[in-house]
Amino acid sequence: MLTIAYIGNGKSTNRYHLPFALKLDQQIKVKTIYSRSGHSDWAPIAGIHYTTDLNDIYGDPEIQLVVVATPSQSHYSMAKDVLMHGKNALVEKPFTETSAEARALFALAKQKNLLIQCYQNRRYDSDFLTVQKVIESGRLGDLLEVEMHFDYFRPEVPASVTHFSIGTSYLYGHACHTLDQVISYFGRPDKVHYDVRQLLGTDRMNDYFDLDLYYGTLKVSVKSSYFRIKPRPSFVVYGKQGMFLKAGKDRQETDLKHFYLPDHPDFGLDQPADYGTLTYMDDAAQYHEEKVVSAVGDYSRVYAGLYEAIIDGQPKTVKDEETILQIELLEGGIQAMQNA
Repeated sequence: MLTIAYIGNGKSTNRYHLPFALKLDQQIKVKTIYSRSGHSDWAPIAGIHYTTDLNDIYGDPEIQLVVVATPSQSHYSMAKDVLMHGKNALVEKPFTETSAEARALFALAKQKNLLIQCYQNRRYDSDFLTVQKVIESGRLGDLLEVEMHFDYFRPEVPASVTHFSIGTSYLYGHACHTLDQVISYFGRPDKVHYDVRQLLGTDRMNDYFDLDLYYGTLKVSVKSSYFRIKPRPSFVVYGKQGMFLKAGKDRQETDLKHFYLPDHPDFGLDQPADYGTLTYMDDAAQYHEEKVVSAVGDYSRVYAGLYEAIIDGQPKTVKDEETILQIELLEGGIQAMQNA
């Protein structure tokens, strides 16, 4: 068994972590959850020890992995503390605020022969996995362009933030999802173009971004805004022979928000109305348009990978250099915004 503890007992821990760790009950034991106040809006789970004393985690030799699920501004200091106490660490995203901090954590983990990894659960989104399936089918031909959108209509969020900070940056808080998807599948880009904006004015919240990553002739665009009353498609992929459009996003988050958990067999599954559409010309110049059954998304694959890495000695699923590159791109976006 891999025995784990959590630092933080808020939405992140209870909505995006615990349901998937607890699903793997033959491999993973959740032993302890720490919160500074001892209070939470979330109901306690039987069999888990809740504490306000970090020594209950650091002093417990059974606990092998500590999950840092605190506000992003504290990720670096908290993760460093976990490593200094001899525990492996899984850190929520954004991993750190700077690439220098990320490098320091990876160096410290290597020095202490410990694992530290960013929680990149959206590598296991159904829409992203479906796009990979379509690309690898070859029906699109050579890839030309990929558009990825992560839109909201929440104008009250940027309106409530009166001064810019990394901690409230929309780029850091949301491009950390989509940029990791791009990096994990396409690798390091040849060049990047940044369009990062503060739509409500100078020194206000960064509330819009449009990043273009170039891989030879392929352009991958990552776009997001708080002001989209109707969201753009989750993915649009263009090749020389066709295109694929996936309108809706992965349903795991939607189900979690309704407290419909992974113990249901249809958790997170798309219905036929949600399937993407593949349109292409075959080698005989015949036109095709068909629905593509969505791949199954599953955030518990993050925890399965951690079990394999810590218990079985397998490579980490999120490489250090991928996390560092992602933060370098985030830093580049903020610098471009500030220099505009």
